[in-house]
Amino acid sequence: MNKLNLGVIGMSEGNGHPYSWSAIFNGYDAAYMKDCPFPVIPGYLAKQQFPQDSLGHLAEVTHVWCQERGVAEHIAAAAKIGHVVNSLEEMIGSVDAVLLARDDAENHAEMAVPFLKAGIPVFIDKPFAVTIGEAEKMWAAQQRANQIFSCSSLRYAKELLLTDDEKESIGEIKMVEGSIMKKWETYGIHILEPVIAQLPARGRLLDVKHIGDSYQKQVLVHWENTNGYFKTTGNIPSPLEIKFFGTKGNISKTFSDSFNAFKNSLAEFINVVQHPEKNIPMQETMELVTILERGQA
Repeated sequence: MNKLNLGVIGMSEGNGHPYSWSAIFNGYDAAYMKDCPFPVIPGYLAKQQFPQDSLGHLAEVTHVWCQERGVAEHIAAAAKIGHVVNSLEEMIGSVDAVLLARDDAENHAEMAVPFLKAGIPVFIDKPFAVTIGEAEKMWAAQQRANQIFSCSSLRYAKELLLTDDEKESIGEIKMVEGSIMKKWETYGIHILEPVIAQLPARGRLLDVKHIGDSYQKQVLVHWENTNGYFKTTGNIPSPLEIKFFGTKGNISKTFSDSFNAFKNSLAEFINVVQHPEKNIPMQETMELVTILERGQA
């Protein structure tokens, strides 16, 4: 398999993924990374062994664009990216795939469509979209099936995954609860997707109800065979936790390892670029968008 050249698009408020995702491929320069505006990132990068723990054997981030060139230049210095470009379109023809590493879903279509129309695979950061209309706009721009990959990286967080023994011990799952800090539109996806990915027998989505505002929100989701209760707590401290309730018992799972969740999702994107048929089903992504949209204030 040939090593891929990747472009990264950043950056949105409160989201440091252009730094972390690029470093997972390229490694990083500690002298520049220490000034990353998200201290947690140099913190968990320092616990890894580079290049052993990198994905550098699969791909390299070669190009970066941000709305502010100075920000792009700092990301490039921190994550060893060779080219800072002045427009998104400058990447076309130089990269094999793109990481749209921003969580401002309202800008995703505008930024993704030029690459989709050029036939370039795009990893669209969570949430893919928060309205069906914006999601459909991006699907329509695809030049081939499975050109878009989008997920919450927590889908691949091993500490949130039920083992076979745990599934056996709790029985058929009838209810789930999830909690996370910050706001529904950008962080609700992190507690929804690890649930949906693990409940193939949940059945058809029947109803979504919500109370509260964008930051402190409670959302009730009713599928044919399972019920879900999801809450975002704004600035109120809350662990990122998912509880599964089955016919024989229950179990709680708590998120703890950002680096490996990101690494696993990025490795899966490269796998999908090489093997598009292994992508997350579009219907599942659209179900998540539907719940996010119906759960908004």
